Amino acid sequence: MNLPLSYFERLPKTDLHVHLDGSLRLSTILELAEEGGIQLPAMDADGLRKAMHLGENTGSLVEYLKAFDITLQVLQTEASLYRAAYELAEDAAKENVRYMEVRYAPMLHTRQGLRLTTVVEAVLSGLRAAQKDFGILSNVIVCGIRNISPQSSLEMAQLCVAYKNRGVIAFDLAGAEYDHPAKHHLESFQLVRDNNICVTIHAGEAYGPESIHQAIHVCGAHRIGHGCRLREDGDLLHYVNDHRITLECCPSSNVQTGAVRDLASHPLKLYYDLGLRVTVNTDNRLITDTTVSKELWLAHTQMRLGPEEIKHIVLNGFKAGFLPFHVRQQLLREVSVELEAIQAGDEKEGATKPKPRTKKAAASEKASADA
Repeated sequence: MNLPLSYFERLPKTDLHVHLDGSLRLSTILELAEEGGIQLPAMDADGLRKAMHLGENTGSLVEYLKAFDITLQVLQTEASLYRAAYELAEDAAKENVRYMEVRYAPMLHTRQGLRLTTVVEAVLSGLRAAQKDFGILSNVIVCGIRNISPQSSLEMAQLCVAYKNRGVIAFDLAGAEYDHPAKHHLESFQLVRDNNICVTIHAGEAYGPESIHQAIHVCGAHRIGHGCRLREDGDLLHYVNDHRITLECCPSSNVQTGAVRDLASHPLKLYYDLGLRVTVNTDNRLITDTTVSKELWLAHTQMRLGPEEIKHIVLNGFKAGFLPFHVRQQLLREVSVELEAIQAGDEKEGATKPKPRTKKAAASEKASADA
């Protein structure tokens, strides 16, 4: 018997792969367009939803990314960036996301002359305000774009270095994957790695396992965004598993971009069964029309992952976050207690009165955190 969506909404969760410019509220896009005198393909919710193909299978990553042409039009001011970040964190907090890593490319928000530093600080301010109001911890991942010049990616890497320890915690390479290899942006990755900054790279979504190999062995990725096609190279798969390189899985998005045929054939369960550290994420809350809770529910109902497996995947999210080790360890302890309480049907006690831990349980939790 399948568990209801409400069960997954109660679980404490992470969202490690979510794009700011793909996760606005539809109502916010319309309001910002009206305020800025911006003409969109449609100026009503239903019409805009159809124009952006929200939640639809687009057949390719390139087609899927066209929706960003609309969202980026309304994200060119300091106020709109602050609002988008704040509302994203608020929406995530409402479904009990405890930790979130928001990624975006600041260079895409300078059409009206905003300085890159202003773009970064507006988003950080919105996330900090949401943390104060809703208790959700969020950090930023700065993205370079594959299909834009390597020099632009280097500027993003420099921005990443400048805001290290100020809310920016990693560097990513996003955008059209096919025919745009990550190695062309090697200078950017070298810069962030020289400054001890974490790296995650979109790979194995619209191109084969060679893209994942390059992301790890040439560019030094600590995590892989998507990784759907890793299953095509068993040797590389075992390397990823042995070295605990996390996969940021985004099931519904992968179906919509044509990376996988349908949810039932998604490799998430295969990866989990083989022992890989997999996480479940939204990718784009608006464009994919999803939440973390919905993605976990779909993993349960469409991929036949049971409650215990879902629990492990949730914990993987806290293990894989780009946070200081001791912060991750503390989060894992708190979340483990809550998950046990929810599974036992005692959600109230888990949220307000953590169970005392034995020495054996504490040792087990530490080993789990280290894994």
